[in-house]
Amino acid sequence: MPRDEREVLLVVDVQNDFCPGGALAVPEGDTIIPTINRLARGFAHVVLTQDWHPPGHSSFASAHPGKRPFATIELAYGEQVLWPDHCVQGGDGAAFHPALDIPHAELILRKGCRSTIDSYSAFQENDRRTPTGLTAYLRERGLDRITVCGLATDFCVQFSVLDARAAGFAVNLAANACRGIDRDGSLALAMRAMAAAGVRLSEA
Repeated sequence: MPRDEREVLLVVDVQNDFCPGGALAVPEGDTIIPTINRLARGFAHVVLTQDWHPPGHSSFASAHPGKRPFATIELAYGEQVLWPDHCVQGGDGAAFHPALDIPHAELILRKGCRSTIDSYSAFQENDRRTPTGLTAYLRERGLDRITVCGLATDFCVQFSVLDARAAGFAVNLAANACRGIDRDGSLALAMRAMAAAGVRLSEA
Protein backbone atom coordinates (compact mmCIF):
# COMPACT_ATOMS: atom_id res chain seq x y z
CA MET A 1 0.00 0.00 0.00
CA PRO A 2 1.53 3.40 -0.93
CA ARG A 3 2.36 5.58 2.04
CA ASP A 4 1.92 9.31 2.34
CA GLU A 5 4.79 11.78 2.47
CA ARG A 6 4.69 12.04 6.27
CA GLU A 7 5.45 8.36 6.86
CA VAL A 8 8.89 6.81 7.36
CA LEU A 9 10.10 3.27 7.93
CA LEU A 10 12.77 2.87 10.63
CA VAL A 11 14.75 -0.36 10.17
CA VAL A 12 16.72 -1.13 13.32
CA ASP A 13 20.11 -2.91 13.31
CA VAL A 14 19.68 -5.63 10.67
CA GLN A 15 23.39 -6.43 10.87
CA ASN A 16 25.43 -9.60 10.61
CA ASP A 17 26.28 -9.77 14.31
CA PHE A 18 22.58 -9.76 15.24
CA CYS A 19 21.74 -12.59 12.82
CA PRO A 20 22.44 -16.33 13.18
CA GLY A 21 26.19 -16.93 13.16
CA GLY A 22 26.89 -13.45 14.52
CA ALA A 23 28.49 -12.45 17.82
CA LEU A 24 25.17 -11.45 19.42
CA ALA A 25 22.68 -13.37 17.34
CA VAL A 26 18.96 -12.85 17.78
CA PRO A 27 17.19 -16.20 17.28
CA GLU A 28 15.81 -16.35 13.73
CA GLY A 29 16.90 -12.75 13.21
CA ASP A 30 17.53 -13.32 9.52
CA THR A 31 14.05 -14.72 8.86
CA ILE A 32 12.46 -11.27 9.01
CA ILE A 33 14.60 -9.80 6.24
CA PRO A 34 12.33 -10.72 3.30
CA THR A 35 9.41 -9.17 5.18
CA ILE A 36 11.41 -6.00 5.85
CA ASN A 37 12.47 -5.75 2.20
CA ARG A 38 8.86 -6.12 1.06
CA LEU A 39 7.65 -3.60 3.65
CA ALA A 40 10.30 -1.07 2.64
CA ARG A 41 9.16 -1.09 -0.98
CA GLY A 42 5.94 0.58 0.17
CA PHE A 43 7.74 3.53 1.79
CA ALA A 44 9.22 6.52 -0.01
CA HIS A 45 11.24 7.31 3.13
CA VAL A 46 13.40 4.76 4.95
CA VAL A 47 15.99 5.21 7.70
CA LEU A 48 18.40 2.41 8.66
CA THR A 49 20.18 2.26 12.01
CA GLN A 50 23.55 0.61 12.44
CA ASP A 51 25.22 -0.32 15.72
CA TRP A 52 28.76 1.01 15.27
CA HIS A 53 31.02 0.44 18.28
CA PRO A 54 34.70 1.35 18.57
CA PRO A 55 36.98 -1.49 19.73
CA GLY A 56 36.97 -1.87 23.52
CA HIS A 57 33.56 -0.24 23.93
CA SER A 58 32.45 0.11 27.55
CA SER A 59 29.42 -2.13 26.91
CA PHE A 60 31.66 -5.08 25.98
CA ALA A 61 32.28 -7.65 28.71
CA SER A 62 35.85 -7.95 27.40
CA ALA A 63 36.49 -4.34 28.50
CA HIS A 64 35.85 -5.31 32.14
CA PRO A 65 38.27 -7.95 33.48
CA GLY A 66 36.47 -10.75 35.28
CA LYS A 67 33.06 -9.89 33.85
CA ARG A 68 31.12 -12.20 31.57
CA PRO A 69 28.64 -11.35 28.83
CA PHE A 70 25.11 -10.55 30.05
CA ALA A 71 26.30 -9.49 33.50
CA THR A 72 25.25 -5.99 34.55
CA ILE A 73 27.44 -3.22 35.91
CA GLU A 74 26.99 0.40 36.91
CA LEU A 75 28.44 2.98 34.56
CA ALA A 76 28.31 6.76 34.96
CA TYR A 77 24.82 6.85 33.43
CA GLY A 78 23.38 3.85 35.31
CA GLU A 79 22.96 0.12 34.81
CA GLN A 80 24.52 -1.42 31.72
CA VAL A 81 24.22 -4.95 30.38
CA LEU A 82 27.60 -6.26 29.23
CA TRP A 83 27.59 -7.79 25.77
CA PRO A 84 29.95 -9.94 23.73
CA ASP A 85 32.07 -7.81 21.42
CA HIS A 86 29.79 -7.00 18.50
CA CYS A 87 29.26 -4.56 15.61
CA VAL A 88 32.83 -3.26 15.81
CA GLN A 89 33.36 -0.36 13.45
CA GLY A 90 34.46 -1.55 10.01
CA GLY A 91 34.15 -5.24 10.85
CA ASP A 92 32.08 -7.81 8.98
CA GLY A 93 29.78 -8.16 12.00
CA ALA A 94 28.85 -4.48 11.81
CA ALA A 95 27.86 -4.70 8.14
CA PHE A 96 24.22 -4.90 7.15
CA HIS A 97 23.07 -8.43 6.44
CA PRO A 98 23.70 -9.09 2.73
CA ALA A 99 20.06 -10.05 2.16
CA LEU A 100 18.84 -6.61 3.28
CA ASP A 101 17.81 -4.89 0.05
CA ILE A 102 16.67 -1.30 0.56
CA PRO A 103 18.60 0.75 -2.01
CA HIS A 104 16.33 3.77 -1.61
CA ALA A 105 17.10 4.25 2.11
CA GLU A 106 17.75 7.94 2.67
CA LEU A 107 19.72 7.86 5.92
CA ILE A 108 22.01 5.44 7.76
CA LEU A 109 22.15 6.44 11.41
CA ARG A 110 25.14 4.99 13.28
CA LYS A 111 24.81 4.66 17.04
CA GLY A 112 26.93 3.47 19.95
CA CYS A 113 29.91 5.32 18.50
CA ARG A 114 31.02 6.95 21.77
CA SER A 115 33.32 4.58 23.65
CA THR A 116 31.85 5.29 27.10
CA ILE A 117 28.10 5.30 26.32
CA ASP A 118 26.02 2.51 24.84
CA SER A 119 23.11 3.39 22.56
CA TYR A 120 20.10 1.15 22.07
CA SER A 121 17.72 3.81 20.84
CA ALA A 122 17.80 5.44 17.43
CA PHE A 123 16.87 8.71 19.15
CA GLN A 124 19.13 9.06 22.19
CA GLU A 125 21.99 7.29 23.86
CA ASN A 126 21.76 5.30 27.07
CA ASP A 127 22.66 8.25 29.27
CA ARG A 128 19.15 9.46 28.24
CA ARG A 129 20.60 12.93 27.57
CA THR A 130 22.67 12.67 24.40
CA PRO A 131 20.55 12.89 21.24
CA THR A 132 21.47 11.10 18.02
CA GLY A 133 19.94 13.85 15.89
CA LEU A 134 17.21 11.64 14.43
CA THR A 135 14.36 13.61 16.01
CA ALA A 136 15.55 16.83 14.38
CA TYR A 137 16.11 15.09 11.04
CA LEU A 138 12.59 13.70 10.97
CA ARG A 139 11.04 16.99 12.09
CA GLU A 140 12.88 18.98 9.42
CA ARG A 141 11.80 16.47 6.77
CA GLY A 142 8.17 16.68 7.94
CA LEU A 143 8.09 12.97 8.80
CA ASP A 144 5.92 12.35 11.84
CA ARG A 145 4.53 8.83 11.39
CA ILE A 146 7.06 6.10 12.02
CA THR A 147 6.79 2.38 11.37
CA VAL A 148 9.52 0.43 13.18
CA CYS A 149 10.94 -3.01 12.47
CA GLY A 150 14.21 -4.88 13.01
CA LEU A 151 16.37 -6.26 15.81
CA ALA A 152 16.02 -6.83 18.67
CA THR A 153 12.41 -6.25 19.73
CA ASP A 154 13.18 -6.12 23.45
CA PHE A 155 16.26 -3.89 23.23
CA CYS A 156 17.03 -1.51 20.36
CA VAL A 157 13.57 -1.70 18.80
CA GLN A 158 11.80 -1.11 22.12
CA PHE A 159 14.06 1.79 23.14
CA SER A 160 13.64 3.40 19.72
CA VAL A 161 9.86 3.00 19.80
CA LEU A 162 9.48 4.42 23.32
CA ASP A 163 11.73 7.38 22.56
CA ALA A 164 9.83 8.08 19.35
CA ARG A 165 6.57 8.16 21.29
CA ALA A 166 8.11 10.39 23.97
CA ALA A 167 9.16 12.79 21.21
CA GLY A 168 5.56 12.97 20.01
CA PHE A 169 5.70 10.80 16.90
CA ALA A 170 2.89 8.42 15.94
CA VAL A 171 4.44 4.96 15.99
CA ASN A 172 3.46 1.66 14.43
CA LEU A 173 5.38 -1.53 15.27
CA ALA A 174 5.49 -4.05 12.43
CA ALA A 175 5.53 -6.93 14.88
CA ASN A 176 6.18 -9.73 12.41
CA ALA A 177 9.17 -7.83 11.01
CA CYS A 178 10.93 -7.90 14.40
CA ARG A 179 12.62 -10.59 16.47
CA GLY A 180 13.62 -10.48 20.14
CA ILE A 181 16.36 -11.88 22.37
CA ASP A 182 13.83 -12.66 25.15
CA ARG A 183 16.05 -12.99 28.21
CA ASP A 184 14.07 -13.65 31.40
CA GLY A 185 10.75 -12.56 29.90
CA SER A 186 12.13 -9.37 28.36
CA LEU A 187 10.12 -9.75 25.16
CA ALA A 188 6.73 -9.83 26.88
CA LEU A 189 7.74 -6.88 29.05
CA ALA A 190 8.81 -4.92 25.99
CA MET A 191 5.57 -5.60 24.17
CA ARG A 192 3.55 -4.46 27.17
CA ALA A 193 5.62 -1.29 27.55
CA MET A 194 5.20 -0.36 23.90
CA ALA A 195 1.45 -1.00 23.95
CA ALA A 196 1.12 1.10 27.11
CA ALA A 197 2.93 3.96 25.37
CA GLY A 198 0.27 4.07 22.67
CA VAL A 199 2.15 2.20 19.98
CA ARG A 200 0.01 0.62 17.27
CA LEU A 201 0.85 -3.04 16.62
CA SER A 202 0.41 -4.43 13.14
CA GLU A 203 1.56 -7.16 10.77
CA ALA A 204 3.75 -6.12 7.86
